[in-house]
Amino acid sequence: MSQTAKVQQLRNVVTSIPMQPASEDIWDTKYRLKTKDGVAIDGVVDDTYQRVARALSDVESPELREEWNEKFLWALRHGAIPAGRITSNAGALEHKPATSTINCTVSATIGDSMDDILSKLHEAGLTLKAGCGIGYEFSTLRPKGAYVSGAGAYTSGPLSFMDIYDKMCFTVASAGGRRGAQMATFDVGHPDVMDFIRAKREGGRLRQFNLSLLITEEFMKAVETDSDWKLAFPLNAAEVLADGINVDDPEQVIWREWPESERYVTRADGLVACRIFRVIKARRIWDMIMASTYDFAEPGFILIDRVNQMNNNWFCEEIRATNPCGEQPLPPYGACLLGSINLTLFVRDPFTEKARFDWDEYRRVVAIFTRMLDNVVEINGLPLEEQRNEIYRKRRHGMGFLGLGSAMTMLCMKYGEEKSLVFTEEVSKEMAMQGWRTALELAEEKGAAPIMDEEFTVTEAMLAKRPEMRKDGIKAGDVVLGKVLWAKYSRYMQQVGAEDAKLAAALAEKGGRFTHHSSIAPTGTISLSLANNASNGIEPSFAHHYFRNVIRAGKKSKEKVDVFSFELLAYRHFINQDALPSMEAGTRNLPEYFIAADDVSPTEHVDVQAAAQKWIDSSISKTANVPTDYAYEDFKDIYLYAFHKGLKGCTTFRFNPEAFQGVLVKEQDLANTTYRFKLEDGSFIEAKGGDEIEYDGELHSAANLYDALKEGYYGKF
Repeated sequence: MSQTAKVQQLRNVVTSIPMQPASEDIWDTKYRLKTKDGVAIDGVVDDTYQRVARALSDVESPELREEWNEKFLWALRHGAIPAGRITSNAGALEHKPATSTINCTVSATIGDSMDDILSKLHEAGLTLKAGCGIGYEFSTLRPKGAYVSGAGAYTSGPLSFMDIYDKMCFTVASAGGRRGAQMATFDVGHPDVMDFIRAKREGGRLRQFNLSLLITEEFMKAVETDSDWKLAFPLNAAEVLADGINVDDPEQVIWREWPESERYVTRADGLVACRIFRVIKARRIWDMIMASTYDFAEPGFILIDRVNQMNNNWFCEEIRATNPCGEQPLPPYGACLLGSINLTLFVRDPFTEKARFDWDEYRRVVAIFTRMLDNVVEINGLPLEEQRNEIYRKRRHGMGFLGLGSAMTMLCMKYGEEKSLVFTEEVSKEMAMQGWRTALELAEEKGAAPIMDEEFTVTEAMLAKRPEMRKDGIKAGDVVLGKVLWAKYSRYMQQVGAEDAKLAAALAEKGGRFTHHSSIAPTGTISLSLANNASNGIEPSFAHHYFRNVIRAGKKSKEKVDVFSFELLAYRHFINQDALPSMEAGTRNLPEYFIAADDVSPTEHVDVQAAAQKWIDSSISKTANVPTDYAYEDFKDIYLYAFHKGLKGCTTFRFNPEAFQGVLVKEQDLANTTYRFKLEDGSFIEAKGGDEIEYDGELHSAANLYDALKEGYYGKF
């Protein structure tokens, strides 16, 4: 039988590719339902699908449950993959009664008082205990050295309180084998911003956090013009009086938007008086950001103005924080459920001239999956009443996709080339438009999200943001329904209207079942397990053969797990069983379009993200990977490029063994890195990163042992 004939015969059964051991292992440890004694309830992966389908179909009215159970199960078998909390906890109430099906949350605004800081810490602990990640903004806390009149002392600053949250997160064991995940955001205009940027240069500090800066357009203009940048913090009336501050003096005070205004001096236009602590060149802060990002992969970059400008709920939300991976910018107490569609399952005749994408089946899966995710709202399991109220009111979810890079390879495309950008935009657009069609159908069948029928009083500030409302005869003081403000005047939904005016008009009249539909998550363990290591989220494959560092309960360091990319497994299965993952010319026997993350330039990473972002109404978790030896001069402007491409956020990663390891590691990097250990007797040993070392009664890879000892988590899992 010829290779071509074999591919044609198997074109619709990529699921015939056996799961690699690492994939089965991650499913077993993270998503397989077991009793408290460790006895497996889910016998095979399909049992997990059946459990989830049943739990979500039980939300339907009794007469529809069997119909939708069949459809949900079909969708799960054909590429729909709910996020980890859904997969782990849906249908598991008997065994895990205090867990949530929600991956993403954001804390309420942390007020600048000890009571509020500790109150939010308590809420965060309950949220992490339920298995949800959580994000916070910490720049609402006054800077280090500021005087606290009530205590008669000077504050230690926001980073000292972040240390407390960090320790809490490490201590609270989350459900389903998932350790806590946190995101800390910080305003680029805060006086302590440079301490925030440098925080992870301290060994072991804030390792339970992802860190991202809230970047404004004003700051970006200052960077590009090499202008001064003012670091400032809000003033209350008592401080103005006690310190004799002239709020009209631009040398003392700058007026800025702030997430909390009640306790501070505020103008009629809503801007808050902020005391100027320091003036510094914006370019200096920018250079510090890029140097830290190059060395430590953080802080990330959130263009907060653009996030709010493009927010579907622009009329009632001010967003300042995101979920731990950055794909869900959320309001206070915001929560969002996630799910991804495995794009590799829609590729027909892979690696051939006939390779194509099955758009009809894709749209069908999107439609069914949208209903599934909407049903998750009803079984959210969120621990706080405020979180539950928020998700019921808006019913937002974030459908995305995974396996984009793998699917491109199977379609014989190079990640980042022009036709891959066209494909990416089309995948996002089809998901969006089918999602909004389903949102209308569900609203007609089950009712719109409650916010759609709420009345909102129009303000001058709203009219300033949306001047087209004045042209439509709307004036300050008028009362307008949420569904009109959402469907007709949000920038994203205007884009939907340009594509399908009839659909947009119907949504404005009837409302949608939810306010947000799409988001692209990183999908790390989901991709590795249920998708057999299809590429994460929107990424290209990290490599075609590499190691993943995983946490094992009871093991004193992370465990190194051997994995292959899905596209390599597929190529071996369909085309050439002897294909090698090597990218070196001498041993290479893969087509040229078989590239990995390090083969993609930072600008190409951003280009793909930009192609998707147009039709993603939330945001995208995206990492631009670069090799360890990638020149800083070529790297340092990547965030600037992302800004000009219209992104909402961006992160980067460069393997740097002198900092700390990432989750994914290539064999070549380990082989090229020597680690030096000081033993209890004062002697030293040296070992390559991939070497095994027997220490404390266990075998460890040298790299993972070094990292565990240096970062302070050895023996604490």
